[in-house]
Amino acid sequence: MSFFGFGQSAELELVLSDAESRRRAEHKTEEGKKEKYFLFYDGETVSGRVILTLKHPNKRLEHQGIKVEFIGQIELYYDRGNHHEFVSLVKDLARPGEFTQSQTFDFEFTHVEKPYESYTGQNVKLRYFLRATISRRLNDVVKEMDIVVHTLSTYPELNSSIKMEVGIEDCLHIEFEYNKSKYHLKDVIVGKIYFLLVRIKIKHMEIDIIKRETTGTGPNVYHENDTIAKYEIMDGAPVRGESIPIRLFLAGYELTPTMRDINKKFSVRYYLNLVLIDEEERRYFKQQEVVLWRKGDIVRKSMSHQAAIASQRFEGTSSQTESRTLSQASENNGRQ
Repeated sequence: MSFFGFGQSAELELVLSDAESRRRAEHKTEEGKKEKYFLFYDGETVSGRVILTLKHPNKRLEHQGIKVEFIGQIELYYDRGNHHEFVSLVKDLARPGEFTQSQTFDFEFTHVEKPYESYTGQNVKLRYFLRATISRRLNDVVKEMDIVVHTLSTYPELNSSIKMEVGIEDCLHIEFEYNKSKYHLKDVIVGKIYFLLVRIKIKHMEIDIIKRETTGTGPNVYHENDTIAKYEIMDGAPVRGESIPIRLFLAGYELTPTMRDINKKFSVRYYLNLVLIDEEERRYFKQQEVVLWRKGDIVRKSMSHQAAIASQRFEGTSSQTESRTLSQASENNGRQ
């Protein structure tokens, strides 16, 4: 191949400027393996250098230009040919010409917008990567380097508890309560289940964490349910008036933040599924959606500043509504 001039006569390498100090994060590949990648957040600068090494130092390398790109794209597995790019930045490093020796080019993409979290699912992949290209007449020389992006959130202002009553008429009546509706990825789900009426013989009860991945739009919508965790609450028959506590630690499971309508291509939602099984192996269940979010180790100044501005706006516009709601609530309490 190289005799006829078709082989690659140069190699490219991408090196980040802060590679030694930058944190790495584990991320699942398409094959299900876990690998470590450099970790970035929204708004951070991505900089480094492209190293071009000639395989044959005595030969000239003709080219039509060298460039480096920062790309964020979504790939749907059922539509492999189409890559949906939501971030695409380009830096030209060299004009068309020729090289007679190896070279190094510096690049910098400042304050890059990275709106979504990196994600590898059953039917979809959202990835960010750097790509360096030497454009040539017959075959380009290309080198890619993947990075991982995490989206950080602040504590939600409203985080009400979940309280529901479920049952089968004259057979079973239970009340369950979870302390919050929004949990960070290292949080603990605390709750309780209270049996008001038990006339069927229940032998087992558990809570499942279910991840539901939805891809596509219109007629081409695909749903994939994956049971992330099964947590046994009770083994044996409950009695009326019994209260069973729940304490489920999320840190031990592979979870991502809740993703809703990402670039109008896919969603990832999480549900708590309460399952009761009776002695005749009949299953009774009740699903409740919960929102998961990623808590940052260090809340960046810009984020906290934006949150403060947002809360000031909210307080300014809703102070009248709040006072009305509070007065209505006190009236209702008085009636009760």
